[in-house]
Amino acid sequence: MFGRLLGDPDARKLRRYAPLIDDINILEEDIVKLTDNDLRIRTAEFRQKLEKASSYKEQRILLDDLVPEAFSVVREASKRVLGMRHFDVQLIGGMVLDDGQIAEMKTGEGKTLVATLPSYLNALTGRGVHVVTVNDYLARRDAEWMGQVHRFLGLSVGLIQQAMLPLERKKNYECDITYATNSELGFDYLRDNMAADKSEIVQRDFHFCVIDEVDSILIDEARTPLVISGAAQDSSHLYREINRLILDLQPESVDHSGDFSVDEKTRQVDLTESGHQRVERKLVESNMLGSDQSLYQASNLRLVHHVSSALRAHYLFKVNVEYIVQNQMVVLIDEHTGRTMPGRRLSEGLHQAIEAKENLPIQQESQTLASTTFQNYFRLYKKLSGMTGTAMTEVKEFGEIYDLDCIAMPTNRIISRQDLPDLIYKTKQEKYEAIATKVQELYVNKQPVLVGTVSIENSEELAETLKKEGISFDVHPPRKSPPALGVFGNLLFPLILIGGLIF
Repeated sequence: MFGRLLGDPDARKLRRYAPLIDDINILEEDIVKLTDNDLRIRTAEFRQKLEKASSYKEQRILLDDLVPEAFSVVREASKRVLGMRHFDVQLIGGMVLDDGQIAEMKTGEGKTLVATLPSYLNALTGRGVHVVTVNDYLARRDAEWMGQVHRFLGLSVGLIQQAMLPLERKKNYECDITYATNSELGFDYLRDNMAADKSEIVQRDFHFCVIDEVDSILIDEARTPLVISGAAQDSSHLYREINRLILDLQPESVDHSGDFSVDEKTRQVDLTESGHQRVERKLVESNMLGSDQSLYQASNLRLVHHVSSALRAHYLFKVNVEYIVQNQMVVLIDEHTGRTMPGRRLSEGLHQAIEAKENLPIQQESQTLASTTFQNYFRLYKKLSGMTGTAMTEVKEFGEIYDLDCIAMPTNRIISRQDLPDLIYKTKQEKYEAIATKVQELYVNKQPVLVGTVSIENSEELAETLKKEGISFDVHPPRKSPPALGVFGNLLFPLILIGGLIF
Protein backbone atom coordinates (compact mmCIF):
# COMPACT_ATOMS: atom_id res chain seq x y z
CA MET A 1 0.00 0.00 0.00
CA PHE A 2 2.79 2.42 0.96
CA GLY A 3 4.64 1.43 -2.20
CA ARG A 4 1.68 2.43 -4.34
CA LEU A 5 1.23 5.71 -2.46
CA LEU A 6 4.88 6.80 -2.40
CA GLY A 7 6.03 5.25 -5.66
CA ASP A 8 9.41 3.77 -6.55
CA PRO A 9 12.14 5.75 -4.70
CA ASP A 10 14.62 5.17 -7.56
CA ALA A 11 12.08 6.50 -10.07
CA ARG A 12 11.73 9.68 -7.99
CA LYS A 13 15.50 10.15 -7.90
CA LEU A 14 15.77 9.62 -11.66
CA ARG A 15 13.01 12.10 -12.49
CA ARG A 16 15.20 15.04 -11.48
CA TYR A 17 17.61 14.16 -14.29
CA ALA A 18 14.87 14.30 -16.98
CA PRO A 19 15.19 18.08 -17.68
CA LEU A 20 18.96 17.69 -18.19
CA ILE A 21 18.37 14.86 -20.69
CA ASP A 22 16.04 17.16 -22.63
CA ASP A 23 18.72 19.88 -22.64
CA ILE A 24 21.37 17.45 -23.93
CA ASN A 25 19.11 16.20 -26.71
CA ILE A 26 18.25 19.76 -27.77
CA LEU A 27 21.96 20.72 -27.83
CA GLU A 28 22.73 17.66 -29.99
CA GLU A 29 21.18 19.38 -33.00
CA ASP A 30 23.91 22.06 -32.90
CA ILE A 31 26.75 19.79 -31.73
CA VAL A 32 26.47 17.43 -34.73
CA LYS A 33 27.20 20.37 -37.05
CA LEU A 34 30.59 21.07 -35.41
CA THR A 35 33.84 19.90 -37.02
CA ASP A 36 36.29 17.66 -35.15
CA ASN A 37 38.45 20.68 -34.39
CA ASP A 38 35.44 22.63 -33.11
CA LEU A 39 34.72 19.82 -30.64
CA ARG A 40 38.30 19.99 -29.33
CA ILE A 41 37.98 23.79 -29.00
CA ARG A 42 34.94 23.21 -26.77
CA THR A 43 37.24 21.41 -24.28
CA ALA A 44 39.49 24.49 -24.07
CA GLU A 45 36.43 26.73 -23.60
CA PHE A 46 35.11 24.57 -20.76
CA ARG A 47 38.50 24.72 -19.03
CA GLN A 48 38.60 28.51 -19.28
CA LYS A 49 35.22 28.73 -17.55
CA LEU A 50 36.39 26.47 -14.71
CA GLU A 51 39.57 28.52 -14.17
CA LYS A 52 37.39 31.30 -12.83
CA ALA A 53 36.46 29.20 -9.79
CA SER A 54 38.34 30.23 -6.64
CA SER A 55 37.31 27.26 -4.49
CA TYR A 56 36.33 23.60 -4.82
CA LYS A 57 32.69 24.42 -4.01
CA GLU A 58 32.56 27.12 -6.70
CA GLN A 59 34.18 24.74 -9.17
CA ARG A 60 31.55 22.12 -8.36
CA ILE A 61 28.75 24.59 -9.17
CA LEU A 62 30.38 25.45 -12.52
CA LEU A 63 30.75 21.74 -13.34
CA ASP A 64 27.04 21.17 -12.68
CA ASP A 65 26.24 24.00 -15.09
CA LEU A 66 28.47 22.40 -17.76
CA VAL A 67 26.79 18.97 -17.61
CA PRO A 68 24.45 19.37 -20.65
CA GLU A 69 27.14 20.85 -22.94
CA ALA A 70 29.95 18.53 -21.82
CA PHE A 71 27.81 15.39 -22.09
CA SER A 72 26.62 16.47 -25.56
CA VAL A 73 30.23 16.88 -26.69
CA VAL A 74 31.25 13.45 -25.32
CA ARG A 75 28.24 11.77 -26.94
CA GLU A 76 29.12 13.25 -30.33
CA ALA A 77 32.82 12.38 -29.95
CA SER A 78 31.93 8.78 -29.05
CA LYS A 79 29.65 8.54 -32.08
CA ARG A 80 32.45 9.74 -34.40
CA VAL A 81 35.34 7.79 -32.86
CA LEU A 82 33.72 4.56 -31.62
CA GLY A 83 30.51 4.49 -33.62
CA MET A 84 28.56 4.35 -30.33
CA ARG A 85 26.01 6.95 -29.27
CA HIS A 86 25.09 7.16 -25.58
CA PHE A 87 21.47 6.22 -24.90
CA ASP A 88 19.44 8.49 -22.62
CA VAL A 89 19.67 5.99 -19.75
CA GLN A 90 23.45 5.99 -20.16
CA LEU A 91 23.46 9.79 -19.90
CA ILE A 92 21.50 9.44 -16.64
CA GLY A 93 24.07 6.91 -15.45
CA GLY A 94 26.82 9.43 -16.15
CA MET A 95 24.99 12.07 -14.10
CA VAL A 96 24.56 9.66 -11.20
CA LEU A 97 28.31 9.01 -11.22
CA ASP A 98 29.07 12.73 -11.50
CA ASP A 99 26.93 13.31 -8.39
CA GLY A 100 29.18 10.94 -6.42
CA GLN A 101 26.72 8.03 -6.29
CA ILE A 102 26.61 4.39 -7.35
CA ALA A 103 24.74 3.37 -10.51
CA GLU A 104 23.42 -0.18 -10.66
CA MET A 105 23.27 -1.12 -14.34
CA LYS A 106 22.27 -4.49 -15.73
CA THR A 107 24.84 -6.56 -17.59
CA GLY A 108 25.26 -5.37 -21.17
CA GLU A 109 23.93 -1.85 -20.56
CA GLY A 110 27.33 -0.27 -21.34
CA LYS A 111 28.93 0.71 -18.02
CA THR A 112 32.32 1.20 -19.71
CA LEU A 113 30.88 3.77 -22.13
CA VAL A 114 28.96 5.51 -19.33
CA ALA A 115 32.21 6.18 -17.45
CA THR A 116 33.48 8.42 -20.28
CA LEU A 117 30.89 11.08 -19.39
CA PRO A 118 31.80 11.94 -15.77
CA SER A 119 35.48 11.23 -16.47
CA TYR A 120 35.60 13.89 -19.20
CA LEU A 121 33.60 16.44 -17.20
CA ASN A 122 35.70 16.16 -14.02
CA ALA A 123 38.99 15.96 -15.93
CA LEU A 124 38.32 19.50 -17.20
CA THR A 125 39.38 20.80 -13.77
CA GLY A 126 42.95 19.61 -14.38
CA ARG A 127 43.04 17.82 -11.01
CA GLY A 128 43.02 14.32 -12.45
CA VAL A 129 40.45 11.52 -12.63
CA HIS A 130 41.03 7.87 -11.72
CA VAL A 131 39.01 5.14 -13.45
CA VAL A 132 39.44 1.92 -11.48
CA THR A 133 39.01 -1.64 -12.75
CA VAL A 134 39.67 -5.02 -11.14
CA ASN A 135 42.59 -6.24 -13.29
CA ASP A 136 45.40 -5.05 -15.58
CA TYR A 137 43.73 -6.35 -18.74
CA LEU A 138 40.54 -4.32 -18.21
CA ALA A 139 42.52 -1.21 -17.29
CA ARG A 140 44.57 -1.49 -20.49
CA ARG A 141 41.52 -2.30 -22.62
CA ASP A 142 39.51 0.67 -21.31
CA ALA A 143 42.46 3.08 -21.61
CA GLU A 144 42.97 2.08 -25.25
CA TRP A 145 39.29 1.78 -26.16
CA MET A 146 37.51 4.57 -24.26
CA GLY A 147 40.70 6.63 -24.19
CA GLN A 148 40.16 7.29 -27.89
CA VAL A 149 37.18 9.51 -27.03
CA HIS A 150 39.15 11.54 -24.48
CA ARG A 151 42.20 11.94 -26.74
CA PHE A 152 39.93 13.02 -29.59
CA LEU A 153 38.64 15.82 -27.34
CA GLY A 154 42.13 16.95 -26.36
CA LEU A 155 42.55 15.25 -22.95
CA SER A 156 45.56 13.14 -21.98
CA VAL A 157 44.99 9.52 -20.92
CA GLY A 158 47.30 7.52 -18.63
CA LEU A 159 47.52 3.85 -17.73
CA ILE A 160 49.09 2.23 -14.66
CA GLN A 161 50.32 -1.35 -15.12
CA GLN A 162 52.05 -3.70 -12.72
CA ALA A 163 55.55 -3.68 -14.27
CA MET A 164 55.87 0.11 -14.64
CA LEU A 165 58.82 2.04 -13.19
CA PRO A 166 58.24 5.04 -10.84
CA LEU A 167 59.04 7.72 -13.46
CA GLU A 168 56.63 6.15 -15.92
CA ARG A 169 53.95 5.90 -13.21
CA LYS A 170 54.36 9.57 -12.30
CA LYS A 171 53.97 10.57 -15.94
CA ASN A 172 50.75 8.57 -16.25
CA TYR A 173 49.31 9.93 -12.99
CA GLU A 174 49.84 13.46 -14.31
CA CYS A 175 47.46 12.77 -17.21
CA ASP A 176 43.92 14.16 -17.15
CA ILE A 177 42.39 10.68 -16.85
CA THR A 178 44.27 7.66 -15.50
CA TYR A 179 43.10 4.04 -15.76
CA ALA A 180 44.41 1.65 -13.10
CA THR A 181 43.53 -1.31 -10.88
CA ASN A 182 42.59 -0.86 -7.24
CA SER A 183 45.72 -2.76 -6.14
CA GLU A 184 48.13 -0.58 -8.12
CA LEU A 185 46.56 2.60 -6.77
CA GLY A 186 46.75 1.30 -3.21
CA PHE A 187 50.37 0.19 -3.40
CA ASP A 188 51.45 3.45 -5.09
CA TYR A 189 49.81 5.30 -2.20
CA LEU A 190 51.83 3.24 0.32
CA ARG A 191 55.08 3.79 -1.60
CA ASP A 192 54.39 7.53 -1.75
CA ASN A 193 54.01 7.59 2.04
CA MET A 194 57.39 5.87 2.36
CA ALA A 195 59.13 8.26 -0.06
CA ALA A 196 62.17 10.10 1.34
CA ASP A 197 61.77 13.04 -1.05
CA LYS A 198 58.79 14.79 -2.68
CA SER A 199 60.26 14.09 -6.12
CA GLU A 200 59.70 10.35 -5.50
CA ILE A 201 55.93 10.77 -5.01
CA VAL A 202 54.00 9.59 -8.10
CA GLN A 203 50.34 10.24 -7.24
CA ARG A 204 48.46 13.55 -7.27
CA ASP A 205 45.48 14.79 -5.22
CA PHE A 206 42.58 12.40 -4.72
CA HIS A 207 40.05 14.39 -6.73
CA PHE A 208 37.50 12.12 -8.46
CA CYS A 209 37.28 8.35 -8.83
CA VAL A 210 34.99 6.05 -10.84
CA ILE A 211 35.10 2.39 -9.75
CA ASP A 212 33.93 -0.43 -11.99
CA GLU A 213 32.53 -3.47 -10.10
CA VAL A 214 32.30 -1.17 -7.10
CA ASP A 215 30.66 -3.76 -4.81
CA SER A 216 33.57 -6.14 -5.32
CA ILE A 217 36.20 -3.50 -4.47
CA LEU A 218 34.47 -1.44 -1.78
CA ILE A 219 32.56 -4.24 -0.02
CA ASP A 220 33.99 -7.71 -0.77
CA GLU A 221 37.64 -6.60 -0.66
CA ALA A 222 37.16 -3.58 1.62
CA ARG A 223 39.19 -4.98 4.52
CA THR A 224 41.81 -6.68 2.38
CA PRO A 225 45.15 -5.46 3.76
CA LEU A 226 47.63 -3.90 1.35
CA VAL A 227 51.06 -4.48 2.89
CA ILE A 228 54.58 -3.51 1.86
CA SER A 229 57.12 -5.68 3.64
CA GLY A 230 60.87 -5.58 4.17
CA ALA A 231 63.41 -8.16 5.24
CA ALA A 232 63.65 -8.96 8.96
CA GLN A 233 66.36 -10.76 10.92
CA ASP A 234 67.19 -14.35 9.96
CA SER A 235 65.60 -16.86 12.39
CA SER A 236 65.84 -20.04 10.29
CA HIS A 237 67.79 -21.90 12.98
CA LEU A 238 65.08 -21.14 15.55
CA TYR A 239 62.33 -22.52 13.29
CA ARG A 240 64.27 -25.77 12.85
CA GLU A 241 64.97 -26.13 16.59
CA ILE A 242 61.34 -25.51 17.55
CA ASN A 243 60.17 -27.92 14.84
CA ARG A 244 62.40 -30.66 16.29
CA LEU A 245 61.29 -29.85 19.82
CA ILE A 246 57.51 -30.27 19.28
CA LEU A 247 57.65 -33.54 17.32
CA ASP A 248 56.86 -35.78 20.32
CA LEU A 249 54.09 -33.58 21.79
CA GLN A 250 50.69 -35.30 21.83
CA PRO A 251 47.34 -33.70 20.89
CA GLU A 252 44.36 -33.90 23.25
CA SER A 253 41.72 -36.53 22.51
CA VAL A 254 38.51 -37.81 24.10
CA ASP A 255 40.34 -40.45 26.16
CA HIS A 256 43.71 -38.74 26.46
CA SER A 257 44.75 -35.44 28.07
CA GLY A 258 47.48 -34.35 25.67
CA ASP A 259 49.93 -31.47 25.46
CA PHE A 260 47.80 -29.24 23.25
CA SER A 261 44.28 -28.85 21.84
CA VAL A 262 43.44 -28.36 18.17
CA ASP A 263 40.45 -26.27 17.10
CA GLU A 264 40.02 -26.81 13.36
CA LYS A 265 37.09 -24.40 13.13
CA THR A 266 39.06 -21.38 14.36
CA ARG A 267 42.36 -22.78 13.01
CA GLN A 268 44.05 -22.45 16.39
CA VAL A 269 46.32 -24.66 18.53
CA ASP A 270 46.61 -24.04 22.30
CA LEU A 271 49.00 -25.62 24.80
CA THR A 272 47.46 -27.34 27.81
CA GLU A 273 48.90 -26.83 31.28
CA SER A 274 50.91 -30.07 31.05
CA GLY A 275 52.00 -29.16 27.51
CA HIS A 276 53.13 -25.76 28.70
CA GLN A 277 55.31 -27.32 31.41
CA ARG A 278 56.73 -29.91 29.01
CA VAL A 279 57.65 -27.33 26.36
CA GLU A 280 59.23 -25.17 29.04
CA ARG A 281 61.45 -28.08 30.17
CA LYS A 282 62.47 -28.83 26.58
CA LEU A 283 63.41 -25.19 25.96
CA VAL A 284 65.53 -25.13 29.11
CA GLU A 285 67.29 -28.37 28.06
CA SER A 286 67.97 -26.83 24.62
CA ASN A 287 69.42 -23.64 26.22
CA MET A 288 66.76 -21.53 24.55
CA LEU A 289 65.26 -20.62 27.92
CA GLY A 290 66.92 -19.85 31.23
CA SER A 291 66.22 -22.25 34.11
CA ASP A 292 64.88 -19.38 36.22
CA GLN A 293 62.65 -18.03 33.46
CA SER A 294 59.02 -18.63 32.52
CA LEU A 295 57.84 -19.28 28.98
CA TYR A 296 55.20 -16.56 29.32
CA GLN A 297 57.48 -13.76 30.43
CA ALA A 298 57.29 -10.77 28.13
CA SER A 299 60.83 -11.37 26.87
CA ASN A 300 59.98 -14.97 25.87
CA LEU A 301 56.63 -14.46 24.10
CA ARG A 302 58.44 -14.82 20.78
CA LEU A 303 59.22 -18.46 21.71
CA VAL A 304 55.52 -19.08 22.48
CA HIS A 305 54.64 -17.73 19.04
CA HIS A 306 57.20 -20.04 17.37
CA VAL A 307 55.85 -23.09 19.24
CA SER A 308 52.28 -22.20 18.26
CA SER A 309 53.29 -21.74 14.58
CA ALA A 310 55.11 -25.09 14.54
CA LEU A 311 52.08 -26.93 16.00
CA ARG A 312 49.72 -25.24 13.52
CA ALA A 313 52.04 -26.20 10.65
CA HIS A 314 51.95 -29.87 11.69
CA TYR A 315 48.30 -30.27 12.68
CA LEU A 316 46.33 -27.72 10.63
CA PHE A 317 48.23 -27.64 7.33
CA LYS A 318 48.37 -30.87 5.34
CA VAL A 319 50.55 -31.39 2.30
CA ASN A 320 48.61 -31.76 -0.99
CA VAL A 321 45.54 -30.24 0.69
CA GLU A 322 46.46 -26.75 1.96
CA TYR A 323 49.80 -26.66 0.14
CA ILE A 324 52.13 -28.58 -2.15
CA VAL A 325 55.92 -28.84 -2.26
CA GLN A 326 57.22 -27.66 -5.62
CA ASN A 327 60.83 -26.88 -6.59
CA GLN A 328 61.93 -26.98 -2.94
CA MET A 329 59.26 -24.40 -2.04
CA VAL A 330 55.93 -24.47 -0.19
CA VAL A 331 53.21 -23.35 -2.63
CA LEU A 332 49.78 -22.60 -1.14
CA ILE A 333 46.53 -23.93 -2.61
CA ASP A 334 43.40 -21.76 -2.78
CA GLU A 335 40.75 -23.60 -0.75
CA HIS A 336 37.95 -22.20 -2.94
CA THR A 337 39.35 -22.87 -6.42
CA GLY A 338 41.97 -25.58 -5.95
CA ARG A 339 44.51 -23.41 -7.78
CA THR A 340 48.08 -23.05 -6.65
CA MET A 341 49.10 -19.54 -5.58
CA PRO A 342 52.80 -19.07 -6.42
CA GLY A 343 54.37 -16.16 -4.59
CA ARG A 344 51.66 -16.02 -1.89
CA ARG A 345 53.02 -16.60 1.63
CA LEU A 346 51.44 -17.06 5.04
CA SER A 347 52.22 -14.33 7.57
CA GLU A 348 53.48 -14.30 11.15
CA GLY A 349 56.12 -16.97 10.57
CA LEU A 350 53.62 -19.70 9.69
CA HIS A 351 55.05 -20.19 6.21
CA GLN A 352 58.56 -20.60 7.66
CA ALA A 353 57.20 -23.15 10.17
CA ILE A 354 55.77 -25.22 7.29
CA GLU A 355 59.12 -25.02 5.47
CA ALA A 356 60.84 -26.33 8.62
CA LYS A 357 58.27 -29.11 8.86
CA GLU A 358 58.98 -30.19 5.27
CA ASN A 359 62.77 -29.80 5.79
CA LEU A 360 63.01 -27.19 3.01
CA PRO A 361 65.21 -24.07 2.76
CA ILE A 362 63.63 -21.47 5.05
CA GLN A 363 62.94 -18.13 3.39
CA GLN A 364 63.81 -15.01 5.34
CA GLU A 365 61.06 -13.45 7.43
CA SER A 366 59.60 -10.09 6.51
CA GLN A 367 58.32 -7.16 8.54
CA THR A 368 55.51 -4.74 7.68
CA LEU A 369 56.77 -1.32 6.53
CA ALA A 370 53.46 0.18 5.37
CA SER A 371 49.86 -1.00 5.38
CA THR A 372 46.35 0.17 4.50
CA THR A 373 43.03 -1.25 3.23
CA PHE A 374 40.94 -0.47 0.15
CA GLN A 375 38.27 0.97 2.44
CA ASN A 376 40.66 3.49 3.97
CA TYR A 377 42.29 4.31 0.64
CA PHE A 378 39.15 5.09 -1.39
CA ARG A 379 37.71 7.27 1.37
CA LEU A 380 40.54 9.73 0.61
CA TYR A 381 38.82 10.93 -2.60
CA LYS A 382 36.87 14.20 -2.52
CA LYS A 383 34.29 12.60 -4.80
CA LEU A 384 33.82 8.85 -5.15
CA SER A 385 31.43 7.00 -7.45
CA GLY A 386 30.98 3.54 -8.88
CA MET A 387 28.98 1.21 -11.09
CA THR A 388 28.07 -2.46 -10.97
CA GLY A 389 25.30 -4.87 -11.87
CA THR A 390 24.65 -5.75 -8.22
CA ALA A 391 24.69 -2.72 -5.92
CA MET A 392 21.23 -2.68 -4.32
CA THR A 393 21.98 -5.65 -2.05
CA GLU A 394 24.71 -3.59 -0.32
CA VAL A 395 22.88 -0.25 -0.11
CA LYS A 396 23.17 -0.09 3.69
CA GLU A 397 26.93 -0.77 3.72
CA PHE A 398 27.62 1.79 0.98
CA GLY A 399 25.66 4.41 2.89
CA GLU A 400 27.14 3.75 6.34
CA ILE A 401 30.79 3.27 5.33
CA TYR A 402 31.24 5.55 2.30
CA ASP A 403 28.19 7.86 2.43
CA LEU A 404 27.29 6.69 -1.08
CA ASP A 405 23.73 6.38 -2.37
CA CYS A 406 22.76 3.65 -4.86
CA ILE A 407 20.35 4.14 -7.76
CA ALA A 408 19.06 1.29 -9.94
CA MET A 409 19.17 2.39 -13.57
CA PRO A 410 16.42 1.43 -16.02
CA THR A 411 17.46 -0.61 -19.06
CA ASN A 412 17.47 0.94 -22.53
CA ARG A 413 15.03 -1.70 -23.72
CA ILE A 414 12.65 -3.95 -21.79
CA ILE A 415 14.58 -7.14 -21.01
CA SER A 416 13.01 -10.59 -21.33
CA ARG A 417 15.27 -12.21 -18.73
CA GLN A 418 13.53 -13.04 -15.46
CA ASP A 419 15.48 -12.40 -12.25
CA LEU A 420 13.91 -14.93 -9.89
CA PRO A 421 14.04 -14.47 -6.10
CA ASP A 422 16.49 -16.44 -3.96
CA LEU A 423 15.36 -19.71 -2.41
CA ILE A 424 16.38 -20.11 1.24
CA TYR A 425 16.44 -23.45 3.08
CA LYS A 426 16.62 -24.22 6.78
CA THR A 427 19.50 -26.70 6.50
CA LYS A 428 22.31 -27.40 4.06
CA GLN A 429 21.02 -30.94 3.42
CA GLU A 430 17.56 -29.65 2.47
CA LYS A 431 19.21 -27.25 0.05
CA TYR A 432 21.30 -30.02 -1.53
CA GLU A 433 18.24 -32.27 -1.90
CA ALA A 434 16.36 -29.43 -3.63
CA ILE A 435 19.30 -28.91 -6.00
CA ALA A 436 19.39 -32.64 -6.74
CA THR A 437 15.65 -32.65 -7.49
CA LYS A 438 16.00 -29.71 -9.90
CA VAL A 439 19.03 -31.29 -11.56
CA GLN A 440 17.09 -34.55 -11.98
CA GLU A 441 14.27 -32.69 -13.77
CA LEU A 442 16.73 -31.07 -16.20
CA TYR A 443 18.71 -34.30 -16.58
CA VAL A 444 15.59 -36.17 -17.73
CA ASN A 445 15.15 -33.50 -20.43
CA LYS A 446 18.77 -34.10 -21.53
CA GLN A 447 19.78 -30.58 -20.48
CA PRO A 448 23.39 -30.14 -19.27
CA VAL A 449 23.62 -28.45 -15.87
CA LEU A 450 26.45 -26.42 -14.38
CA VAL A 451 26.38 -26.03 -10.58
CA GLY A 452 28.84 -23.62 -9.00
CA THR A 453 29.92 -23.84 -5.37
CA VAL A 454 32.16 -21.68 -3.18
CA SER A 455 34.63 -24.41 -2.26
CA ILE A 456 35.85 -27.87 -3.24
CA GLU A 457 34.46 -29.30 0.01
CA ASN A 458 30.96 -28.08 -0.87
CA SER A 459 31.33 -29.59 -4.35
CA GLU A 460 32.15 -32.96 -2.82
CA GLU A 461 29.26 -32.79 -0.32
CA LEU A 462 26.80 -31.98 -3.10
CA ALA A 463 28.32 -34.76 -5.20
CA GLU A 464 27.40 -37.27 -2.48
CA THR A 465 23.75 -36.16 -2.65
CA LEU A 466 23.73 -36.44 -6.45
CA LYS A 467 25.29 -39.91 -6.23
CA LYS A 468 22.40 -41.10 -4.02
CA GLU A 469 19.95 -39.88 -6.67
CA GLY A 470 21.80 -41.85 -9.36
CA ILE A 471 22.80 -38.79 -11.37
CA SER A 472 26.06 -38.98 -13.35
CA PHE A 473 28.41 -36.01 -12.87
CA ASP A 474 32.00 -34.80 -12.83
CA VAL A 475 33.59 -32.72 -10.07
CA HIS A 476 36.22 -30.14 -11.03
CA PRO A 477 38.87 -29.76 -9.84
CA PRO A 478 39.56 -33.09 -8.05
CA ARG A 479 40.50 -32.36 -4.44
CA LYS A 480 42.93 -35.19 -3.68
CA SER A 481 45.64 -34.51 -6.24
CA PRO A 482 46.28 -30.76 -6.67
CA PRO A 483 49.71 -31.21 -8.30
CA ALA A 484 48.16 -33.14 -11.18
CA LEU A 485 45.68 -30.40 -12.11
CA GLY A 486 47.99 -28.76 -14.62
CA VAL A 487 47.59 -25.29 -16.07
CA PHE A 488 44.04 -25.84 -17.36
CA GLY A 489 42.80 -27.54 -14.20
CA ASN A 490 44.16 -24.80 -11.98
CA LEU A 491 42.13 -22.22 -13.89
CA LEU A 492 38.81 -23.99 -13.17
CA PHE A 493 36.59 -22.84 -10.35
CA PRO A 494 35.05 -25.58 -8.19
CA LEU A 495 32.26 -26.71 -10.45
CA ILE A 496 30.08 -29.76 -10.75
CA LEU A 497 29.47 -30.66 -14.37
CA ILE A 498 26.35 -32.72 -14.75
CA GLY A 499 24.66 -34.43 -17.67
CA GLY A 500 27.73 -34.84 -19.87
CA LEU A 501 28.69 -31.16 -20.15
CA ILE A 502 32.11 -30.96 -21.84
CA PHE A 503 34.65 -28.17 -21.28
